[in-house]
Amino acid sequence: MQLAKPRIAAMGMVAVAVGYFVSFRGTFAVAELGIACFGIACVAVACSFLNQWYEQDTDCRMARTTDRPVPGGRIRSGEVLSVGLLLMVVGFVWLLVSVNALTALLSLVTLVLYVAVYTPLKRVSSLCTVVGAVSGAMPPVLGWTAAGGRLDSGAAALFLLLFTWQFPHFLAIATIYRKDYEAAGLRMLPLVRGDANGAGFVSVAYACVLIPVSLMVWQQELAGNLYLVVALTGGVVYLVSSVRFLLEPSAERAKQLVLCSIVYLPTVLLTMTWDHYRLLS
Repeated sequence: MQLAKPRIAAMGMVAVAVGYFVSFRGTFAVAELGIACFGIACVAVACSFLNQWYEQDTDCRMARTTDRPVPGGRIRSGEVLSVGLLLMVVGFVWLLVSVNALTALLSLVTLVLYVAVYTPLKRVSSLCTVVGAVSGAMPPVLGWTAAGGRLDSGAAALFLLLFTWQFPHFLAIATIYRKDYEAAGLRMLPLVRGDANGAGFVSVAYACVLIPVSLMVWQQELAGNLYLVVALTGGVVYLVSSVRFLLEPSAERAKQLVLCSIVYLPTVLLTMTWDHYRLLS
């Protein structure tokens, strides 16, 4: 269970369900959503297993990860790799047979980007957060395609919403654990000159972009005016929190920004779902 990171996987499945619901045409089928979620969850958990297998050496050097199952010595490295690869194959084949080829392919691409590109890039450049954000923005798109949707402007709106949201969230977390990342040799924060708060500048920039990006969902008529109000309000609050983090780059401000981010996303996604249901009704 620790290797699977169930809370993160559960949040991903919520995003998958939202993408599935706003894409679905006709009578909503809970069983079909469950079938899709099972395959996508297998791939998501495989990402977690393979990531922890790859990062076992850096996990040993960080206080917050030193007690994970592999560096903590509670499970062997080879077992983690074997189960991770097995889950990857099971998830891909399940999606290919039970859902559709596009969803299976996108799930595999997401895993490869996360494990084979994002994870090793963390040791080289802070640009790793861009690759990580691509993987993190895929769950609603996988739900969209699992319901039969094409890679069109609707899928792009969902992708960009989650992609843009992640940057203030990730950079605030990286600021909180800066010393841990430095000890492990991971370059999670943007390079800065002098006393400039690079993480704060980037966070504010993406929080600004998030407001018009979030309105793409409304423009695509995937949700109505209730979503519009909630997205605008939430976006402004997120931006204010990011500006406060820029002006005072302390761990306390970073924690406040993280809290704001984890309230914003489910609020916006659930409002989108409810408002889409109202439009259909």
